Amino acid sequence: MINYLWSLFLIVGVIYSIIKGNNNLTNNLLTSGTKAIDMIINLVPLMCLWLGVMKIADTSGLLNIVSHKLSKFIKIIFPEIPDGDPAIGYISSNIIMNMLGLGNAATPFGIKAMKELKRLNKNSDVASRSMITFLVINTSSVTIIPTTVISLRILNGSSNASEIMTATIITTFLSTFIALLLDRLFYLLWRKKV
Repeated sequence: MINYLWSLFLIVGVIYSIIKGNNNLTNNLLTSGTKAIDMIINLVPLMCLWLGVMKIADTSGLLNIVSHKLSKFIKIIFPEIPDGDPAIGYISSNIIMNMLGLGNAATPFGIKAMKELKRLNKNSDVASRSMITFLVINTSSVTIIPTTVISLRILNGSSNASEIMTATIITTFLSTFIALLLDRLFYLLWRKKV
């Protein structure tokens, strides 16, 4: 479905450019690829730095300590997961990486967490309550340090790249809080129907 939407956007953009008589379409197509490659090349060192810091935190045991502290909170949100299940560790690591704005590093933990939640799910054709809740948390994710956004702002010449931190913390906390409330509301409404 998403392939059809992107194709539609592309076709509409080209048709609109032709109708408007805008000759910059070819120039934009040629220069946007170069800009994308430059941005990727500039982001790689920053991502390596933060992923290296996370590797050090993992090797030193800091991630395990934080995951253990976070697991008490996770048990409240995911009461269906048994104590000591590997899913709790993967969910904790995913949340920590998202809090640090490292979506790239959070993805492998998210995939492993979803596999563990699927293993715990008795009906693999339908997502379990825990799977839906994890998806909601992963999508809305509280972010304390938006490292990727700060990196992009630095690359684009921002004079104060970290000024977005307060707004990021407030908005992501609110989005996660509201998402969890809606998740519980829909779960209660669905449970009444069943």
